[in-house]
Amino acid sequence: MTETSQSQTHSLARRSWRRYRSVPIIYRIAAAFVLGSALGAVLGEQAGVLSPLGDIFLRLLEMLIIPIIVFTLLGGMRKLTPSRLGKVGGLTVGLYIVTTTIAATIGLAVANLFDPGSAVEFTGGEAQEAEPPTVTEVLLGIVPENPLAAMVEGDILATIFFVIVFGLALTMVREAATEESITDAIDGFFAFIEAGTQALFKIVWGVMEYGVIGVFALMATSIGTEGLGAIVQLGSLVAVIGIGIVIHMTVTYLGVMTVGILGQSPIAFLNGAKDAMVTAFTIRSSSGTLPVTVTNAEKNLKIDESVYGFGLPLGATINMDGAAIRQAVTAVFAANLVGISLGLGEQILVLFTVILISIGTAGVPGAGLIMLTVILSALGLPLEIVGFVAGVDPILGRLATTNNVTGDLAVSSVVGKWTDAIDFTEGTWVDRPASELGQESVTTDD
Repeated sequence: MTETSQSQTHSLARRSWRRYRSVPIIYRIAAAFVLGSALGAVLGEQAGVLSPLGDIFLRLLEMLIIPIIVFTLLGGMRKLTPSRLGKVGGLTVGLYIVTTTIAATIGLAVANLFDPGSAVEFTGGEAQEAEPPTVTEVLLGIVPENPLAAMVEGDILATIFFVIVFGLALTMVREAATEESITDAIDGFFAFIEAGTQALFKIVWGVMEYGVIGVFALMATSIGTEGLGAIVQLGSLVAVIGIGIVIHMTVTYLGVMTVGILGQSPIAFLNGAKDAMVTAFTIRSSSGTLPVTVTNAEKNLKIDESVYGFGLPLGATINMDGAAIRQAVTAVFAANLVGISLGLGEQILVLFTVILISIGTAGVPGAGLIMLTVILSALGLPLEIVGFVAGVDPILGRLATTNNVTGDLAVSSVVGKWTDAIDFTEGTWVDRPASELGQESVTTDD
């Protein structure tokens, strides 16, 4: 190949790369999702050869979870006094409880309206009973015996607790310090944290660029392995849960919270949250999506770090609105399968059980089946139904996780409004073309 032809090839490659990069990342990921699903449907189990490419994407996201929690929480602590943390924390936890209660109520309402499972043949299935964490275990688990071990093991609640305590201690020492060397050292530490946070955002950008390949491989493998048969057989369950989630997201997040409380456009909010929503739908993990959720809050929704640094890591662990809808509907579905009609008292039991166990259930794939085991046990329904429903767990998990992540961002936005920690004059809130907004969340220097 001559020197001229090599130069032309390199020039063509650069132009093609720029043209590819000019397409917002969210559209590239959406295309990968569709193409991967189609390939999985065509190839079947043979698509499993692509599994390592998808596993790399999941590992990259998981790699970022603990660093994102530590750096964003410590960065938020810099701006929080103990009294302000109490306000932000109280509002955040309170809103999470309220939205989860609303979600479970909506789930029971649509389940009673559409009565899923009444026309489905229960063929049985295998299920192993999982012991849910007790209230005492949840409370004790929040306080780590070894903070470093908690970080290594990915124990999110324990990590959050230690980082908050350590960050508050630093701010209190700084306020009380009389020696300039101490204040300078703490200021330098927080400057390091800020630099580290920005570096993590750059890493998130790179991971999302690779995510186009990762999502393609994940969907091809998932559809190829699971097939579409289970979704068709349990279509009523999937449809009713989907309806409940759409109602909750439309009425609660977009209507009440975005329009009613924030006074902003629902389209603007969705533009700001769409990267996290698509990632959540793909990987079925609130915790795994956390790096992208944090980036959306920072870059798109312009929420202050003092709010999202606390609310998003916590929400990825305890805010399970989508799971609440899913479990409420599935409880009615399970009762219908065995010919039992749940009374008001039993449905209230479902409501409170869903709210309580959501705090102790990790935001990872498969956690929904553990929650379902607890609810079926409480209602005296056969645990074999867990095995029956497991066939559609991948799609149900995707729907629920998308709801959970959207709720995390909606709650953080509202808390930001109530604490003057969100800027509605920048980011997604400004009226600009959708293509420009899509690029902003992943913009970086070449």
